[in-house]
Amino acid sequence: MAEINQTLTQLKLEPANTKNLKSFVGELNGNLKILEKGFGVKIFQNGNKVSISGKEENIKKASNAIQDLYATTTQGIELSRETIQMAINNNDDINPAPISSNGNECIIKTPKRTIKPRGRNQNDYLLNMKNFEVNFGVGPAGTGKTYLAVAKAVEMLVQEQVKKIILIRPAVEAGEKLGFLPGDLSQKVDPYLRPLYDALYEMLGFEQVVRLLEKEILEVAPLAYLRGRTLNNAFIIMDESQNTTVDQMKMFLTRMGFGSYSVINGDMTQIDLPKNIESGLSHALKVLDGLEDLGFTIFNSKDVVRHPLVRKIVDAYDKFDQ
Repeated sequence: MAEINQTLTQLKLEPANTKNLKSFVGELNGNLKILEKGFGVKIFQNGNKVSISGKEENIKKASNAIQDLYATTTQGIELSRETIQMAINNNDDINPAPISSNGNECIIKTPKRTIKPRGRNQNDYLLNMKNFEVNFGVGPAGTGKTYLAVAKAVEMLVQEQVKKIILIRPAVEAGEKLGFLPGDLSQKVDPYLRPLYDALYEMLGFEQVVRLLEKEILEVAPLAYLRGRTLNNAFIIMDESQNTTVDQMKMFLTRMGFGSYSVINGDMTQIDLPKNIESGLSHALKVLDGLEDLGFTIFNSKDVVRHPLVRKIVDAYDKFDQ
């Protein structure tokens, strides 16, 4: 059967650089294959010349993504599968919105890697963390909320803008309580902070994370242990904040001292609290709406950087709940 409305477009990737081209194409053309599947096109590469065949609309989307991704390699940033998937998500429209409305793209540098925002909302989130001392990141799983918050915390610690990083997460998943888990305080809390640790290992390395824990520069604490404390010169990250109660959220927000920064992340579709208890995150978003000097970033399914099926699943649940 003859293909209908098939066209061919050629791109020239500049500046031509063997290392960048190798990173862009991926091992055994793996990156090109992901792009082909994501946009429904065929991609042929010869040096810095790329040919794309398929429907005109899909070619335009793929062309935008290819140029964005190649530009990423020229900044010395390695392309991951997540980066490529985010480029596909961002270029769903033929004329996608730029990452930044004013050309101010936030790039974070940590000892182990350089991190670039994957989309407009991620860039806004990083800008908010730069401009505000208290920030909320709300949206579905896989949108990079935790990862970027940890990256910003590490960057500020390395630059000596803060003296410590404090990681907090309400431990209510699957109905478990800390008292029923084996081990000391650190061992009880650690399983709930695995995503935060994974990000820290990637940015600092395992040995450095261990040293910071030993020196208490990196602190892990359950939410309840903050009562009565004032946290000065710290970058505080609370993950899964949708599982706080109203009183817990108020207590957390009033612990911040001078020279400190707080990031509160959560997903309103994954509340594990009993149905008769209001989420502290939901309540805070209503109470603090319109308050100046706070940053709010709302993520959606287009920001999901996990497996492409995750985005489809998020959309399906959102549609069902409407």
